[in-house]
Formats: sequence, structure tokens, C-alpha cells
Amino acid sequence: MTEERKSLLYKLEPLIKRFPAVTKPEGHVHFRTKLLWSFACLLAYFVLSNVFIYGLGSELDVFSSFRAILAGQSGSLVHLGIGPIVTGSIIMQLFVGAKIIKLDLQNSEDKAIYQGAQKILVIVMIFVEAIPQVFGFLAPDKVALAKFGVFGARSLIVLQLAVGSWIVFLMDEVVSKWGLGSGISLFIVAGVAQSVFTGLISWIPQTAGSPLSISNPPGGVLPKAFYFLSSMSAPQFITQGGFEKLFVGANANDHNTIAALIATLTTFFVVVYAESSRIELPLAHGRVRGARGRYPIRLLYASNIPVILAGALLANVNLIGLMLWTGPLHGMPFLGHKLWVGGYQEGSTTAVTGIAYYFSQVNGLSNWLLPFISQSYSGLFLQRAAWQILLHVFAYSAFMIGGSIIFAIFWIETTNMGPDQVAKQIEGSGMQIPGFRRDPRVTAKILERYIPVVTVIGGAAVGCLAVFADLIGTLGNASGTGILLAVGILQRLYEQIAKEQAMEMHPVLRGFFGEG
Repeated sequence: MTEERKSLLYKLEPLIKRFPAVTKPEGHVHFRTKLLWSFACLLAYFVLSNVFIYGLGSELDVFSSFRAILAGQSGSLVHLGIGPIVTGSIIMQLFVGAKIIKLDLQNSEDKAIYQGAQKILVIVMIFVEAIPQVFGFLAPDKVALAKFGVFGARSLIVLQLAVGSWIVFLMDEVVSKWGLGSGISLFIVAGVAQSVFTGLISWIPQTAGSPLSISNPPGGVLPKAFYFLSSMSAPQFITQGGFEKLFVGANANDHNTIAALIATLTTFFVVVYAESSRIELPLAHGRVRGARGRYPIRLLYASNIPVILAGALLANVNLIGLMLWTGPLHGMPFLGHKLWVGGYQEGSTTAVTGIAYYFSQVNGLSNWLLPFISQSYSGLFLQRAAWQILLHVFAYSAFMIGGSIIFAIFWIETTNMGPDQVAKQIEGSGMQIPGFRRDPRVTAKILERYIPVVTVIGGAAVGCLAVFADLIGTLGNASGTGILLAVGILQRLYEQIAKEQAMEMHPVLRGFFGEG
């Protein structure tokens, strides 16, 4: 590549070369070693999520509705979760996909610059997300204020958030290069599994500190069902609200219901089925007669990555809305503290008015359907017309489905999964589609009949699944996106473990799978 054609990002090359990074393994990493590194990083992540920020007083978790996607633990060193990593990835994908940054990701030099620039952008995004939260939603306690002053105490919290996020980023690199799957995927699965497990079997009352009662049943759906059925007769179960509380919830904060359990299980089975659905193109070796194979094009071709990116983008929209309402941007002319932009109740991170409300997450039946059935569920909905509630559902659904489609298209183009790149991979392996000339351009034209269509359908499918589960509700408030991600990640992880075990048993397969 000539100097004239090089991207401006090459000016960052001296910094990228000196940037700390996890080195790639030079040869094959044994399965046990990969398993050990993955387990160690997962354990370290749980430890970090239980180490709370020193000097932190009151807190408002602006990402409370998106914890299943962004992982992390409110008030801990991993308070930001994987947010900076995902946001940095979104920005780089958009810039490369829109040709604002001119890089050919098939070129090894360009790809190295792309990955290096993304690391620098992640560092920037750590501070972009940490500083507004500390100066708007994470207040220092009195001890820290007395020791370090206002600016010093806030700077200390920002530093801890930055260190925690940087460790998460490094652990993601360790898992990607030395472990199984990716660190981001493991952290998401861990958070979702914890939420679902708690929502299923927790015996702790819904109002902690108060004794168990009909109005304060256990939080988990199974203990709740056992408590109602053992404490109430059949007529009481119907007339005193037991049936209602068990199946649809007593209020907007009651997410552990039979309806949520059904939605969680439905999403699980549909995702498993969708992950196994594929189109298989027949292949034949160009030189070895009788050597045949198949190239699978999955229904969920871009996997669950698009819905992660769409959800992360929505979380950042919510963050901006909060900053404009009560955060450091509330004084901004025309946009600051305006109801039409987004209004929030004190102590809440969910918008109740304005544009931010219409694009906020729909969180179960009590958030949209039940107010039409009973006034007891209305609450804030008494201030809204029916068309406003329906517009909220439509706007959120359109954002998630449309965003998933767009990010699916960008994802396959930036990860060498497009028709042209796949055709070159097939050509490089010595294979060809029977009945057609062995030429990457011919193969690419055939793949263009399938890959773009499947990409759009798959992106729409993951978006629809996430929206469906969010509309019904999920156990532990894990969100539809969280359940979708966890199931997809676990299935891909199972497939990778099977592949790793096959390579351990038959080392000749390492070359076929591109392993050293």
C-alpha cells in the first residue's frame, strides 16, 4: 500500500506499537490451558465485581436496565462493565463501514492498525463514560470528601473505574487469544446466569427485611409458587390476587412470574433451533477427486453480536438522556432538562417522558399491556394516552430490530464474512462449488445469493427474539437481549469445546481449522 493511500490512522502507529497488549501464542494452545485461562479470567471478573469502589457514597446506576448486556456490577470496580469495549467497537465499525476510515481489513497491516486504534478508542471511551457518571450520578462519601476534597475524591473514583475497565479489557484479550471464545461473551453469560438463577429459586422476600406474607412473597418464581399454593386455598388464590401475582406480577418491579418463565424458556428453545438452522453449499476439491465438503451458512449468520451492539447503543442513548436531565449536561441550551428530550423521576434511571421514554427498554407485560387491562397497573401510565404506550413499544421494537439488521451488515463486512472474503477463503482451501468454474469471482456471485439475505434475516430474527422476551418479561430481569445472548454464546462455546477436543485427539485437524 502506497503512502498516499494509507489511512490517517497510520499516524498512530508509533503509539500502537508501544501500547500494552496481550501477546498471541506462537503455537497451538492445549485445550486444558485454554480452559484454565478462561476459568481464571471468569473468576477474576467475579472478584472484581465484588470489590466496591473506595470513597463511593450515593450512586445511581444509569445502566441498571442494561446490566445483562453490559455485564458488570453497580458500584464495583467493573461498574462500567463491557460498555467502553462495545462502544469503541461500534464506533470503529461505523467509521470503517461508512468508508470514513479507509482500511482494508483483509490486509494484515491495515487490520493491525484497526485493532490498535480500537484499543486506543476503548481507553478514550472508558473516560468518556466514567467522568460524566462520577460528576453526575456517583457521589463521593463524606470520608473521601474530607480527605481529598471534592475534585480529588471524584478523580479517585474515576481512576478506579478506569483501572477496573482496563483490567476487563485485558482479560477479554487474554480469553480471546489464550482461552475459549471471548471474555465479553463469558462475562455476559455469567451475569445473565446469575440473574436467571436468582429469579428462579430465590427465597428472599421481594421486600428485603420484611417477613414473608401474601403481599410480600419470595422473590423467586418457584418458591413464590410453592408459598402461594401452600398458604392459600384455591378460592383465596383466585380472589386475593395470588393467581395474578404469580402469573403476571404484582407491580412493574415484579419480574419473576410464570409469564416470565415461559418467555425465558421459549426464547431458549427458539434460539437453540435458530442456531442449528443453516444452508449448506456443496463443495468439491478442485484437484482431489472424491473429496467433498459443505460450507454452512447459518440462519443467525452474524451470531448475536448485532443485538449486543444495538443494546449497547441504546444504553448510551439512555446515559445521554440522564446527563441532559440531571447530569452534567442539564444546563445545555435547548436540550438540557427538557421534558420533550426525556424526563426522569428522582432516583430512577428509566425515562418517563420525551424521546428518551419512547426509546427506553420495554420491561415486561406490566410496562405496556397490563395498564390496558386494569387501572391498578397504570401508575405513571395514567398520565399517558394509549397511543403513547403503543408508540413506545413500536419505537423500541423498531430500534432493536432495525439496529440489529444494520449492525449485522456492518459486522460481516468488518470480520471477513462477506461474499468476496468467503469466496477467497474457499478458493484458498482448494475447494470449489461443483458445476461452476473455479474462480473467486464466480463463487462470490453464488454466495451473494445467500449471505446478504441470510444476514438481514438473521439480524431481524435476533432483534425480534430480544424484543419478544422483553415484551413478556424474563426471569431475574435478565432482559430478552440477555437471554438471547447467553443461549447463543453457550451454544457457540459448546461447539468450540467440541472442536478443541477433536483437534486434541486428531492434531492433523489443526491445520484445517487454521490453528498453529
